Amino acid sequence: MAVGATMHTFAVQLADVDRGVYEELSLRVARHPSETDAFMMTRVLAYCLEYEEGIAFSEGISATDEPAVLVRDLTGALTAWIEVGAPDAARLHSGSMQAARTAVYTHRDPTKVAAPWAGKRIHRADEILLHSFDPGFVDAAAALVERRSTMTLSVTERRIYLDLGGTSLESDIHTRTAA
Repeated sequence: MAVGATMHTFAVQLADVDRGVYEELSLRVARHPSETDAFMMTRVLAYCLEYEEGIAFSEGISATDEPAVLVRDLTGALTAWIEVGAPDAARLHSGSMQAARTAVYTHRDPTKVAAPWAGKRIHRADEILLHSFDPGFVDAAAALVERRSTMTLSVTERRIYLDLGGTSLESDIHTRTAA
Protein backbone atom coordinates (compact mmCIF):
# COMPACT_ATOMS: atom_id res chain seq x y z
CA MET A 1 0.00 0.00 0.00
CA ALA A 2 1.36 3.39 -0.96
CA VAL A 3 2.08 5.95 1.76
CA GLY A 4 -0.94 8.15 2.26
CA ALA A 5 -3.23 5.83 0.32
CA THR A 6 -6.84 5.41 1.40
CA MET A 7 -8.08 1.84 1.64
CA HIS A 8 -11.45 0.97 0.14
CA THR A 9 -13.17 -2.38 0.50
CA PHE A 10 -15.64 -3.64 -2.09
CA ALA A 11 -17.91 -6.63 -1.51
CA VAL A 12 -18.87 -7.58 -5.07
CA GLN A 13 -21.48 -9.98 -6.39
CA LEU A 14 -20.33 -10.56 -9.98
CA ALA A 15 -22.56 -12.14 -12.62
CA ASP A 16 -20.93 -11.85 -16.04
CA VAL A 17 -23.41 -13.77 -18.18
CA ASP A 18 -21.42 -13.01 -21.35
CA ARG A 19 -18.38 -14.91 -20.04
CA GLY A 20 -20.10 -17.35 -17.66
CA VAL A 21 -18.36 -15.87 -14.59
CA TYR A 22 -20.30 -15.88 -11.31
CA GLU A 23 -18.26 -14.92 -8.24
CA GLU A 24 -18.38 -13.25 -4.86
CA LEU A 25 -15.35 -10.99 -4.57
CA SER A 26 -13.87 -9.11 -1.65
CA LEU A 27 -11.58 -6.41 -3.02
CA ARG A 28 -9.21 -4.23 -1.03
CA VAL A 29 -8.27 -1.25 -3.15
CA ALA A 30 -5.64 1.31 -2.17
CA ARG A 31 -6.46 4.73 -3.61
CA HIS A 32 -3.38 6.95 -3.92
CA PRO A 33 -3.97 10.64 -3.06
CA SER A 34 -3.26 11.62 -6.69
CA GLU A 35 -5.81 9.11 -8.03
CA THR A 36 -9.31 10.37 -8.79
CA ASP A 37 -12.42 8.53 -7.62
CA ALA A 38 -13.33 7.91 -11.28
CA PHE A 39 -9.94 6.31 -11.98
CA MET A 40 -10.27 4.05 -8.93
CA MET A 41 -13.80 3.06 -9.93
CA THR A 42 -12.56 2.26 -13.44
CA ARG A 43 -9.84 0.03 -11.91
CA VAL A 44 -12.49 -1.84 -9.92
CA LEU A 45 -14.71 -2.23 -13.00
CA ALA A 46 -11.74 -3.43 -15.09
CA TYR A 47 -10.86 -6.02 -12.42
CA CYS A 48 -14.45 -7.31 -12.32
CA LEU A 49 -14.95 -7.31 -16.09
CA GLU A 50 -11.65 -9.14 -16.63
CA TYR A 51 -11.97 -11.43 -13.61
CA GLU A 52 -10.30 -14.82 -13.99
CA GLU A 53 -7.95 -16.97 -11.95
CA GLY A 54 -4.64 -15.18 -11.36
CA ILE A 55 -5.96 -11.61 -11.62
CA ALA A 56 -4.54 -8.95 -9.30
CA PHE A 57 -4.18 -5.23 -8.83
CA SER A 58 -0.61 -4.03 -9.30
CA GLU A 59 1.20 -1.93 -6.71
CA GLY A 60 -0.40 1.10 -8.37
CA ILE A 61 1.42 4.34 -9.12
CA SER A 62 4.64 3.03 -7.56
CA ALA A 63 4.72 0.10 -10.02
CA THR A 64 5.78 1.91 -13.17
CA ASP A 65 6.61 -1.36 -14.95
CA GLU A 66 3.19 -2.96 -14.37
CA PRO A 67 -0.35 -2.15 -15.50
CA ALA A 68 -3.19 -1.24 -13.12
CA VAL A 69 -4.51 -4.83 -13.31
CA LEU A 70 -2.66 -7.92 -14.44
CA VAL A 71 -3.26 -11.64 -14.82
CA ARG A 72 -0.63 -14.30 -14.22
CA ASP A 73 -0.92 -18.02 -14.86
CA LEU A 74 0.06 -20.68 -12.32
CA THR A 75 3.70 -20.47 -13.41
CA GLY A 76 3.78 -16.72 -12.74
CA ALA A 77 3.90 -15.80 -16.42
CA LEU A 78 2.05 -12.61 -17.33
CA THR A 79 -0.98 -13.49 -19.49
CA ALA A 80 -2.97 -10.21 -19.51
CA TRP A 81 -1.89 -6.58 -19.25
CA ILE A 82 -4.88 -4.39 -18.34
CA GLU A 83 -4.37 -0.64 -18.31
CA VAL A 84 -6.75 1.95 -16.89
CA GLY A 85 -7.18 5.58 -17.93
CA ALA A 86 -5.17 6.93 -20.84
CA PRO A 87 -1.84 5.10 -21.15
CA ASP A 88 0.67 6.29 -23.70
CA ALA A 89 1.63 4.32 -26.81
CA ALA A 90 4.99 3.22 -25.40
CA ARG A 91 3.29 1.69 -22.37
CA LEU A 92 0.81 -0.20 -24.56
CA HIS A 93 3.63 -1.38 -26.81
CA SER A 94 5.55 -2.69 -23.80
CA GLY A 95 2.48 -4.36 -22.30
CA SER A 96 1.55 -6.01 -25.57
CA MET A 97 5.09 -7.36 -25.90
CA GLN A 98 4.95 -8.88 -22.40
CA ALA A 99 1.46 -10.40 -22.30
CA ALA A 100 -0.64 -12.50 -24.65
CA ARG A 101 -3.57 -10.12 -24.19
CA THR A 102 -3.71 -6.36 -23.62
CA ALA A 103 -6.74 -4.22 -22.81
CA VAL A 104 -7.47 -0.66 -21.72
CA TYR A 105 -10.45 0.52 -19.66
CA THR A 106 -11.13 4.23 -19.62
CA HIS A 107 -13.56 6.61 -17.96
CA ARG A 108 -12.64 9.24 -20.52
CA ASP A 109 -13.70 9.88 -24.12
CA PRO A 110 -12.23 6.86 -25.98
CA THR A 111 -11.62 8.89 -29.14
CA LYS A 112 -9.43 11.31 -27.20
CA VAL A 113 -7.69 8.45 -25.38
CA ALA A 114 -6.81 6.68 -28.65
CA ALA A 115 -5.87 9.81 -30.66
CA PRO A 116 -2.27 10.06 -29.34
CA TRP A 117 -1.67 6.42 -30.32
CA ALA A 118 -2.17 7.14 -34.05
CA GLY A 119 0.99 6.52 -36.03
CA LYS A 120 2.90 5.29 -32.99
CA ARG A 121 4.58 1.90 -32.75
CA ILE A 122 2.33 -0.39 -30.71
CA HIS A 123 2.92 -4.14 -30.84
CA ARG A 124 -0.26 -5.91 -32.05
CA ALA A 125 -2.28 -2.67 -31.82
CA ASP A 126 -5.11 -4.27 -33.78
CA GLU A 127 -5.54 -6.82 -30.94
CA ILE A 128 -5.55 -4.32 -28.06
CA LEU A 129 -9.10 -3.61 -26.93
CA LEU A 130 -10.11 -0.18 -25.61
CA HIS A 131 -13.22 -0.40 -23.41
CA SER A 132 -15.28 2.58 -22.30
CA PHE A 133 -18.68 3.29 -20.79
CA ASP A 134 -21.57 5.66 -21.45
CA PRO A 135 -20.72 9.29 -20.60
CA GLY A 136 -21.26 10.01 -16.91
CA PHE A 137 -21.56 6.34 -15.85
CA VAL A 138 -18.19 6.05 -14.09
CA ASP A 139 -18.50 9.49 -12.48
CA ALA A 140 -21.96 8.60 -11.14
CA ALA A 141 -20.66 5.29 -9.78
CA ALA A 142 -17.57 6.94 -8.26
CA ALA A 143 -19.78 9.43 -6.41
CA LEU A 144 -21.45 6.49 -4.62
CA VAL A 145 -18.24 4.85 -3.40
CA GLU A 146 -17.63 4.75 0.33
CA ARG A 147 -14.71 3.32 2.28
CA ARG A 148 -16.71 0.07 2.50
CA SER A 149 -18.97 -0.47 -0.50
CA THR A 150 -21.28 -3.27 -1.50
CA MET A 151 -21.95 -3.71 -5.19
CA THR A 152 -23.70 -6.08 -7.54
CA LEU A 153 -22.33 -6.12 -11.05
CA SER A 154 -24.14 -7.93 -13.86
CA VAL A 155 -23.08 -8.05 -17.48
CA THR A 156 -25.25 -9.32 -20.28
CA GLU A 157 -24.91 -8.65 -24.01
CA ARG A 158 -22.12 -6.12 -23.30
CA ARG A 159 -24.41 -4.07 -21.04
CA ILE A 160 -23.37 -3.50 -17.45
CA TYR A 161 -25.89 -3.26 -14.62
CA LEU A 162 -24.40 -1.91 -11.41
CA ASP A 163 -26.02 -1.62 -8.02
CA LEU A 164 -23.73 0.30 -5.70
CA GLY A 165 -24.91 1.03 -2.18
CA GLY A 166 -28.56 0.63 -3.20
CA THR A 167 -28.37 2.88 -6.29
CA SER A 168 -28.74 1.29 -9.72
CA LEU A 169 -26.78 2.43 -12.76
CA GLU A 170 -26.33 0.93 -16.20
CA SER A 171 -24.19 1.44 -19.27
CA ASP A 172 -23.17 -0.21 -22.47
CA ILE A 173 -19.57 -1.40 -22.64
CA HIS A 174 -18.13 0.21 -25.77
CA THR A 175 -15.18 -1.59 -27.35
CA ARG A 176 -12.80 -0.65 -30.13
CA THR A 177 -9.23 -1.59 -31.02
CA ALA A 178 -6.20 0.56 -30.37
CA ALA A 179 -5.29 0.54 -34.07
